[in-house]
Amino acid sequence: MQTPPDRLRWLVWFGYCRFTVAAFRSLSGLLADAETSPQSRHGMLDSVQGLAVVALMAVGLWGCAASKPMAPTARATPAVLVGHDHVTPPAVMEPHAVIEAAPVVAPEPVNAPAPATSVVPPVVTKVPAPTERAPVCPPEMVFVDGRVCVDRYEATLVDARSGQPLSPYYPPSRKLALATQKRWKAAPASEGEAAAIAMPTLPAIQQKHDVEPKAIVKKGAVPQGYTSGTLAAEACKNAGKRLCTLDEWRTACRGAKGQAFPYGEHYQQGKCNVFREAHPAQILHGKASEGHSDPRLNLVTVNGKPLLRTTGATSTCMSEWGQDGVADMVGNVDEWVDDPDGTFVGGFYSRSKRDGCQSIVRTHPYDYWDYSTGIRCCADPATH
Repeated sequence: MQTPPDRLRWLVWFGYCRFTVAAFRSLSGLLADAETSPQSRHGMLDSVQGLAVVALMAVGLWGCAASKPMAPTARATPAVLVGHDHVTPPAVMEPHAVIEAAPVVAPEPVNAPAPATSVVPPVVTKVPAPTERAPVCPPEMVFVDGRVCVDRYEATLVDARSGQPLSPYYPPSRKLALATQKRWKAAPASEGEAAAIAMPTLPAIQQKHDVEPKAIVKKGAVPQGYTSGTLAAEACKNAGKRLCTLDEWRTACRGAKGQAFPYGEHYQQGKCNVFREAHPAQILHGKASEGHSDPRLNLVTVNGKPLLRTTGATSTCMSEWGQDGVADMVGNVDEWVDDPDGTFVGGFYSRSKRDGCQSIVRTHPYDYWDYSTGIRCCADPATH
C-alpha cells in the first residue's frame, strides 16, 4: 500500500516529465521561427538552439528517469498467533499504483489449539533406601575387624539355671569337680610354700547339682581354668555366644594395627602376663610337668604376687580396637578356639615362649583340661 508521500512524489515527477516534453516542443518551435530572422542572428540562434536542445534533453531525460515507478515493496503484515507459535504470512507485493489494493486480511485460525497452560509436575517425595544398620556387640564385647564380637576379658563361670558362681579352681562339672577335690584332699601333705596354700572351697551347687556352665565377662575377676574344649563351648553357648575361630582369635589379638603382640611388633618382657619367673607345679610338686589338676596351682604366688592375675589387671597387654581393646590375649590363661581336634592359643602365665599372638597348642584332645585352660567367647554382631 502506497503512503501519501509516495503518491505525491509520483505525481510531481509525472507532471514535471510532461512539462519538460511540452517545453521542449515549444522551444523547438520558437527556434524554428527564429530561422526566418536576419542573417546576423543566424549564428546565435544556431548556438542557442544547440544548447537549449542539449539542456532540455538532459533535464527531461533525468526527470523521466526519476519519475519511473519505484520497485514494489513488501507490505508488512501482522503475525498471526496460533496457540503459542507466531506464524507470519508471506509478504504481499504491491505495485506503485494510484488505486490502492484491497488490504489482505489474515485468516482466522481454524481449530487453533488452546494456549498451553503451565503444568506443574507433582512433588514426589523420594523415600530413602534403608541404610545398613550398624553392627552392635554386647557391652562386655569388643567389635573386631568389622566382623565379629570378642569378649573383652577372659571368662568366669556361673550356673546358667541359678546364676550362682562356679569355682574358677575346679572343672565346671559336678562329677569332675568332686573327683578332683577328693584326689587332692587325699594327696600326701605338701612341704614348704605349698603347705601354706589351702585347698580352695568347692561351692555347694557344684557338689550337689549337675551345673550348666555359662560364661560371663567382668573386669577384676579370677579367670576360669580347669576347662575342657567341650565345656568351654557349652559355656559360650549358654551365654548366647560361641568359641572364636582361630582366625578370629588371632585377628583380635593383633589389634587394629595387625601387630605380632597386643602392644607392638616385638616381644617385651612383662608387657603381658607370660614367661613368668616360676612355674606353679614346680613350686607345689617339685616338677613342672606334674600335678596339673591340683586346684591350688592358680593360687601360687611368687614374692607376694600371684602368678595368675585377675582379668584386665595387666593394662599393658591390651589389643586395641579404636577406643576399645581386648585384654590378656597373650598370657594369663590359654584360651580354647573352635576346633574339635583340640586347639588352645595365647599362652599362659608360666609358658616360656615369646611367640605372642601366634602361640598355639595342638597336642591335646578337645576334652583335655588342666589349670591353664580357660575360655574366651566370640559372637556375630547383631543389627538394631
